[in-house]
Amino acid sequence: MAGKLGDLRAPILAGLVATVTGTAASMGVVLTGFNAIGATPAQSISMVAIMLVIYGGLSIILSLAFKMPLSIVWSTPGAALLLASGSLHLNFQNVVGAFVFTGAMLVLTGLWPALGRLVMRVPKSIASAMLAGVIYAFCVAPFVTASQYWQIILPVLVVWLVLYRLAMVWAAPAAILLCYVLISINLHVTVDVASIVPQISLVTPTFSWQAIVGVGIPLYLVTMASQNIPGIAIMKSFGYEVPFRPVMIATGTGSLIATLFGGYAVNLAAITAAINANEHAHKNPARRWIAAVAGGVFYLVMAITAGATVSFVLQVPHELLLASSGIALFATIASAFANIVEVPDQRLAAVIAFLVASSGVSFFGVGSAFWALMAGILVWQVLEVRTKAKAA
Repeated sequence: MAGKLGDLRAPILAGLVATVTGTAASMGVVLTGFNAIGATPAQSISMVAIMLVIYGGLSIILSLAFKMPLSIVWSTPGAALLLASGSLHLNFQNVVGAFVFTGAMLVLTGLWPALGRLVMRVPKSIASAMLAGVIYAFCVAPFVTASQYWQIILPVLVVWLVLYRLAMVWAAPAAILLCYVLISINLHVTVDVASIVPQISLVTPTFSWQAIVGVGIPLYLVTMASQNIPGIAIMKSFGYEVPFRPVMIATGTGSLIATLFGGYAVNLAAITAAINANEHAHKNPARRWIAAVAGGVFYLVMAITAGATVSFVLQVPHELLLASSGIALFATIASAFANIVEVPDQRLAAVIAFLVASSGVSFFGVGSAFWALMAGILVWQVLEVRTKAKAA
């Protein structure tokens, strides 16, 4: 019995760490994005609870079915994309209609692998540049806010830096948790005990081409380029071949179910996937699926108390919510910048995509994320033609 418990201790702890890390580092980003697209506090609480249930359940089902640590989460970069979409002034139901489109595209990617290969033809540098431009406003927010709330922001930045040096995986979640503790102490923000158990509400989607083009397509591309493809690569580095077709169909279906409650894309975990897949989760790779199952169970437990968490975050002043989200995205934007300069022949195209995305410009009701992709791909293709002509 003691041997069996010892065999389970490490993967259960890994699952707990992955769950806490992923949720603490991303919750502020998600809620800031949903606030930007017009979701009410009640809709945000309902969305978080349902999405925790969906990706917790999918983590359990897929890991049990394929006996590998398949961790499913929401798209944090996708949530950051929603902040930029707030400038489009779409109503929440229109944006949920775009989420339906994204979920359908994820299912189609599983049913039609050629679509996945087409997405992978978009240069990583350009997709990363679009993402970097979209989250740029988040990432500068801590420094913009530091002059007004220095007693909160400066200690948080110090803790983030120290932990990034000593224990990278804990840097963002520990910094965010400290930020919320200091906010509670300095600004007297408290948890609404009455709202601990979330109230679930349905959302009826409506459809518009502006929302689909401005939100749905960029969200699909960001989910694939920044979550699913890196997630597959990280799993491969630990010796696991992700079953692409069933995972895409399952996450796409989960995304479609989430839209009934105002939710958006679910996908493979990228960074937190490594916590459940490495040797610390279990010495035997064939037993590491237990960590993802345990993580899924912890997500289900967290869903029960989602109301209190969301109600607290929604009381935080907007500028501090942006700042805390920005700290959580430091590593993401650093990785994106590394991808931008990785291929010399694509650097100019990627920089153009970054500038367009960070400008917040919109045309015909379509936001900067889509135009950043179009601008980057156009410049890339023009320069590619010139390079081929020179070679000829």
